[in-house]
Amino acid sequence: MSDRISVAKTYKLYIGGKFPRSESGRVYPVTDGKGKFLANAAHASRKDVRDAVVAARKAFPGWSAATAYNRGQVLYRVAEVLEGRRDQFVAEVSASEGLAAKKAESLVDAAIDRWVWYAGWTDKIATVLGAANPVAGPYFSFTVPEPTGVVGVLAPQQSSLLGLVEVLAPVLATGSTAVVVSSAERPLPAITLSEVLATSDVPGGVANILTGRAAELGPWLASHGDVNALDPTGATPADRVELAREAANTVKRVLTVPEAEPDWTTAPDLTRLRRYLEAKTVWHPLGV
Repeated sequence: MSDRISVAKTYKLYIGGKFPRSESGRVYPVTDGKGKFLANAAHASRKDVRDAVVAARKAFPGWSAATAYNRGQVLYRVAEVLEGRRDQFVAEVSASEGLAAKKAESLVDAAIDRWVWYAGWTDKIATVLGAANPVAGPYFSFTVPEPTGVVGVLAPQQSSLLGLVEVLAPVLATGSTAVVVSSAERPLPAITLSEVLATSDVPGGVANILTGRAAELGPWLASHGDVNALDPTGATPADRVELAREAANTVKRVLTVPEAEPDWTTAPDLTRLRRYLEAKTVWHPLGV
């Protein structure tokens, strides 16, 4: 009896809560650390970027208007489903990053814990970053943080899951919506994360995940007039200069990120949460 030929899987994009093929019809092979074929991934195009931005913009009003408690519960549900698919993530992180199983397990556990950490901050951000301002006069003045809008995220190229969680979770926790370009060479954990998002309570369009090249898709996110902020972590230092130039044409916020990928296992802080918030100050008259 001859050996069975396995069916190679071709993964799709995640846009608006659905899994469409790339408009371009392009795919590319994904291999492990030793060059062994793992699967095919869709190669997103400019049209796919535009579709993802449209989906993110459509989802923004509902997601940003949800109560902080509700957003926290939704994000915690994502962590629950991540935990349920832990073994799959361990296998994919191990294959994608060429790591031993024990190391992959620690990274996956850190990614799940990190998602829980950000979920827990949803109903605390306003208290910590907001303020009641002392003013001279018959007014009550207070400052509240509000989500910035649609965020384009170029995910880390090396850290296929933990780094991805670190750049995506704070966007969603603050009430913004995201269009993410995954690691080009290590996209499988990002694709599986999109399946987790689709089977959790996250509304369609809140998080959109594209597979492809940051060098190709990044400029289209940076120049898109309906994207409010850009995280260029997954771009090369040289490409970030051009991305900032493109973003300036639409007065887009571009995050300042380290030249080299940081150690994602270090303890998180409020830095990324703060970057996706706008401060709104309200003055209210007191008395008659």
